[in-house]
Amino acid sequence: MVRTRRIWVTAAAVLALAGGVSGTPAQAQQAPAAAVSDGKLPPGWHIDRGRQAPQLVWRSGRRVPMGDARVEFRADGRLLGAPKPERDGHTFRLGLDGARAGALKNLQVWSGGRRLDTRPGAAVSGPAAAVRPPAPLPANPVDPGKPGPYRTRTGSYRLASVRLPGFSVPVEMQAVVVAPTGISGPRPLALFLHGRHATCYAPHGGSDDASGAWPCPAGTLPVPSHRGYLRDQRLLASQGYVTVSISANGINGQDWQAEDGGAQARSSLIRLHLAHWADWARDPRHAPPVVREAPRADLSRVLLIGHSRGGEGVNRAALDSLYPPPAGQDGYHGRVRWHISGTVLIGPTVFGQNPVPDVPSLTVLPGCDGDVSDLQGEVYVDGTRAVSTGRALHSAVYVTGADHNFFNTEWTPGQAQAPAEDDFSDDPDHPDPVCSPRAATRLTADQQHRAGSTYIAAAARLFVAGDDKVRPLLDGSGRRAPSADPARVLAHAVGANRGAGFLPDGGVTVTGGRLCSAVDPVPAVACLGEGATGVSPHFAQWETGREAGRHAIALHWTSAGSPARIRTARPVSLSGADALALRVFVPPNSRGTALDVSVTDSHGRRATLGRVRVDGLPGSDRTASYWARELRVPLTAARRAGLDLRSVTSLGLTPRSGSGRAWLMDAWAWRPGTPAVRAAGLPRVDVGRLTVAEGDSGVRTYHVPVRVSGRGSGQVRVYVVDPATGTAKDRLVTVAPGGHGIDVPVEVRGNTRYGADVPYDVLVKAVHGAVVGSYRGGVTVRNDDPAPTVTVTPLADKVTEGSALKWRISLSAAADTDIGALFVPVPVGSGGTELSTKDVDPRWLADVSGADPDPERPLSQVDGLYLWLDMPAGQTSLDVTVPTVRDQVTEPAESVAFRQTDDGGHPMPGGPALTGTVLDAS
Repeated sequence: MVRTRRIWVTAAAVLALAGGVSGTPAQAQQAPAAAVSDGKLPPGWHIDRGRQAPQLVWRSGRRVPMGDARVEFRADGRLLGAPKPERDGHTFRLGLDGARAGALKNLQVWSGGRRLDTRPGAAVSGPAAAVRPPAPLPANPVDPGKPGPYRTRTGSYRLASVRLPGFSVPVEMQAVVVAPTGISGPRPLALFLHGRHATCYAPHGGSDDASGAWPCPAGTLPVPSHRGYLRDQRLLASQGYVTVSISANGINGQDWQAEDGGAQARSSLIRLHLAHWADWARDPRHAPPVVREAPRADLSRVLLIGHSRGGEGVNRAALDSLYPPPAGQDGYHGRVRWHISGTVLIGPTVFGQNPVPDVPSLTVLPGCDGDVSDLQGEVYVDGTRAVSTGRALHSAVYVTGADHNFFNTEWTPGQAQAPAEDDFSDDPDHPDPVCSPRAATRLTADQQHRAGSTYIAAAARLFVAGDDKVRPLLDGSGRRAPSADPARVLAHAVGANRGAGFLPDGGVTVTGGRLCSAVDPVPAVACLGEGATGVSPHFAQWETGREAGRHAIALHWTSAGSPARIRTARPVSLSGADALALRVFVPPNSRGTALDVSVTDSHGRRATLGRVRVDGLPGSDRTASYWARELRVPLTAARRAGLDLRSVTSLGLTPRSGSGRAWLMDAWAWRPGTPAVRAAGLPRVDVGRLTVAEGDSGVRTYHVPVRVSGRGSGQVRVYVVDPATGTAKDRLVTVAPGGHGIDVPVEVRGNTRYGADVPYDVLVKAVHGAVVGSYRGGVTVRNDDPAPTVTVTPLADKVTEGSALKWRISLSAAADTDIGALFVPVPVGSGGTELSTKDVDPRWLADVSGADPDPERPLSQVDGLYLWLDMPAGQTSLDVTVPTVRDQVTEPAESVAFRQTDDGGHPMPGGPALTGTVLDAS
């Protein structure tokens, strides 16, 4: 058994200097060895044998609940990859192929913007100051959270399971339906999809008995996650909607192996259910009883509601309903017989960061989300800017004190059938000032769920029913829904009747401030940089350490009156607008920031529009509270001053508070109303993955499979990741159906030496006039050569105490990769005396295991003691020593045996072994 740790396949994917992403392939540099800087891995980490390659393994001391955010391994800040979770809830494994080469320094485990390998609250020193919730907003005249006039009926259906591409086990077709009674005529349909949660539980067990297995093992039951939105369904049904909540345990149990985290599979599942509803609407005779007894569903008015990964799933379903995906990736192949009027995304993931631009959306951001902690769902708002026509309203509401799980009653302690927990895990010794259960800002489960139901109903009333009276709850107009009280819910939006504006990504120059980058490893370039307490949803990191085209404007002043000016490359028109709407955020818990807002036209005329004031959201070092408030100033002063609002060239922000910091996300011409939305005909880009054999000789060039469908032309940004360094090069590319704008060649040089698999990854993000479905893919080069065999030759296997035991490890042939072998101590044969912790050099023992000699015990009983032997690429032998110490104790000869492990980390019977004997020196 051998383990690979470094790649030397001569292949490369390069960006051309001009004419799209294409060009002559070049050989990549040899990746450095995946060595640990000090020879040891941090506590909780080890390297284990995988089936094809070594695996980097992290074991958490506490159970990591199955959640929606993707667990990621990072080294020195760069992404190594997303590990596979084991069923025990503690162990995560990542193959160390060529893409994960490099020194394993500063290993960290992240998920949704938070560290998993540190204790919650460990960074907090001393008691935290109490945090006040935001002041309540004025009530909106229309409250969508009030129940409607209809009584409701609840039932369920189960259909034949379906097979989805890339998943080996069929996925269930099961749902719970809540529909109004006493009503005739077709009614709009609201479909709910839950997120990624445990799939199975033991009826009389605890949280440790919940798992992500599928199908559920004997003695366990499926977690009924799809029944967790019954309150929301009943509210909508009372208002005249037919509602259905579908189960996706079969996807949750398998999506770890999907490159997109299961988004395409969830889209397929949603559309398979919608196809059945379309059939049943046409001919109810073949519908399940609960559907036959309900009003006929109107498939021209469909609202999709998704929680967590379900949110990303409904976004993809809306995209796929407008722009069909590649047939080979899709589990639904019928006609689209429905219209998606809008989506509601609750604490969603957005791994692809490619929201569908022309379907209205509401994103619910829980301020105490302990799962998708970076609140990356903000990208469903920010990521739509300038992509299409901008007519669809994209709203985000920030719910102070809400966690991730409590929007689903089946994930809520005391209400769920299966074990459930508050996902914001709090350290009792260091309670979080915002999100601990007793904090003034924290919501109870019932308060949170009531707020969620209210805003789901608001989205339904605006997107489906077209009632503009509820728009002020969602578009940043500063109104509240009394039904959601006491929750403090803040909103901002882009799109709808917003016109031209000042976008940091749109080519602006800044004086008196700084055009900063949302994602950049250099603190001086990054928007938050060093010293930030918590994170910003606006700057949620993608899969690259640096991103082009994502900016904000950072202001930092030490005295009032220091203006910042943002000048556009071309004049913008504010004509016809009522106000200028700015999205601005300030540091959490700060108060009293005041800014004067001014504009200047192309004739040099300037007018101060007014003064805005903004307070920071309640926040801590564990929350994503750098979130923008929507601030509006009327354009009355500009008109009074005679400015030409058709030709505005700059925006001025002048601080009026003594000192402070602020960030401007954008500013728009705003007027009330919600225009009708029609999806534009856009090209769609999907990246595939090609797996090829290395070959024994010659050079072959492969191309990353990219499909461009749809209509028209648009721009996307393509990132090509260097497998040796993990860094990415990017280029803006114009795409059109039938074109060849994205051409990424990968050159592979064959040989007969053993090596590791190498993935050459390509990532794509929409910029303007295009949409992206499958955002990541590439070419994976498979090693096709047998691994060299390992032999052991004793050099000094019988020594006197105080000397070192020594062996030589040899390979049958040199390899193009580091070869590693793991040896663990095993008990010696019957009748023998085993070498103990007092017989070896204590520094050696600490280095290889972290253990102390006391209490004295045989080496085979030392927890964590193993010998990781790393053979550098090209080398065929290395020597291994175990230093012993001389003592004053008379004792018999003592023996030791280290045996190589198998795939499971267990000693391999009959495998290579390091055996030796130490004789007494007295």
